[in-house]
Amino acid sequence: MKKIPIIKIGLLCMLLFSFSKSNNDDNIIAKNERIKLAGTGFKFTEGPAVNSKGQVYFTDQPNDKIHIWDEKKGISLYLDGTKRSNGMYFNANQRLVSCADENNQLVYFDENKKLHVIHENYEGKHLNAPNDLWIAPNGGIYFTDPYYHREWWNKNHSELQDTHGVYYLNSNGKISRVINDFKKPNGIIGTPDGKIIYVADIEDNKIWKYTIEPDGNLSNKTFFAPHGSDGMTIDNKGNVYLTSGKIWVYNSKGELIKEIETPEKPSNLCFGGKKRNLLFITARTSVYTLKMKVKGVD
Repeated sequence: MKKIPIIKIGLLCMLLFSFSKSNNDDNIIAKNERIKLAGTGFKFTEGPAVNSKGQVYFTDQPNDKIHIWDEKKGISLYLDGTKRSNGMYFNANQRLVSCADENNQLVYFDENKKLHVIHENYEGKHLNAPNDLWIAPNGGIYFTDPYYHREWWNKNHSELQDTHGVYYLNSNGKISRVINDFKKPNGIIGTPDGKIIYVADIEDNKIWKYTIEPDGNLSNKTFFAPHGSDGMTIDNKGNVYLTSGKIWVYNSKGELIKEIETPEKPSNLCFGGKKRNLLFITARTSVYTLKMKVKGVD
């Protein structure tokens, strides 16, 4: 029998280990599953947020509407007239919190769908246009505030803030600017333990990772991924999902593990369904779902 050199055996083992690791890392989509159309006919879908039942609320901002997707019942209208809601998130009390940029505010909707203002203005001047948000376990709200001029603003509306910032509103209602060096912040998501937050600088095509300090401030700014992202979510394995032309999935080490092509360019995403194993994707005129092996943590 011909002997195989030890060095070749070692190399073969390394290759097999590498393949196994890669194959395991990107094994996040359920077997034989493909992206499915959940609904279409919208103008621009955004802001998906999942409630405790696994239903996903999403916005059609140009039409000023919020819709609800249910994995059994499909899509229904939640509210017509939302103050131009964009990014949304459910808080611990299951109130739907929204970035409503008609009047540059953070708001929430109560059980009767009545709108309540949580916060507006910074240092006596209106915000640019709250875009996306994430609510930390302690109830504090992080939100991005880029400037996109909206057609529904009056002709005299102007940009008053001196930067496109990221803000933190603590549970006592005190606001502070925690990022002031981005070109244009957009997507934002944090880990369920409240220790790490990821923020997209969409104009600079970069994702940055920060440590969340006890007082809500951010430290240890670290480059995470070479993409801008309109929206983001995270799964129970710590993988971060980005939307930039398609869906890019990075593990917590910043390694790309999956690319997911979508029929339309995705704007945002979250995990929905009763088991939180359906990736819900907002993409321009439509919304889509994809069954996953991993689950959401929102």
